Amino acid sequence: MDKFQNKYRISSHRRPNWDYSNNGFYFITLVIQNRDCILGEIVDDKINLSDFGVIVKTEWERSFEIRGELFLDEYVIMPNHIHAIVVLEKTDDDVETHGRTHVETHGRASLQPTIPHRRPKSISSFVAGFKARINTIINDYIDDNELNIPKYNRLNRFFQPNYYDHIIRNAQSLENIRNYIVNNPLNWENDGLF
Repeated sequence: MDKFQNKYRISSHRRPNWDYSNNGFYFITLVIQNRDCILGEIVDDKINLSDFGVIVKTEWERSFEIRGELFLDEYVIMPNHIHAIVVLEKTDDDVETHGRTHVETHGRASLQPTIPHRRPKSISSFVAGFKARINTIINDYIDDNELNIPKYNRLNRFFQPNYYDHIIRNAQSLENIRNYIVNNPLNWENDGLF
């Protein structure tokens, strides 16, 4: 980091040494790039979804139908972000398949598998896959409706590149976060993401 003198390094807000492919309850927040309110608007303390919001809602719910290890607890789509409690509950078969094992080779050396940047069936791989899917579907919608807006890609992102997460550790915290999510539309004017 001599070249940039550590000036442009962004530290991770992830919990150090935590494996995000571990079973657990995770509170996550995904925010639209530049906090643009393109998913809908709050009317009478309820979200009125835009066409983009409907696409996001449909794909969000579909994500949990196609993944056996993920369950959706409480969630809300707001004008420029999503709050959700995601439950990761893998079976022993999933753990064995994706756990660390030795790879036997011919000769004397045994290969140690490398740990991928995003572990399969983890919170980060889920979020990355969801964001990629949204980009594709929104771009198809832009094409199909001949909208005069730029398409989404790595340079023009739909969601911000990162996301917020919190590991829920007890029942009281879970209940507090559920209440926060349910009441988020009521508190829109005071929301820090507004």
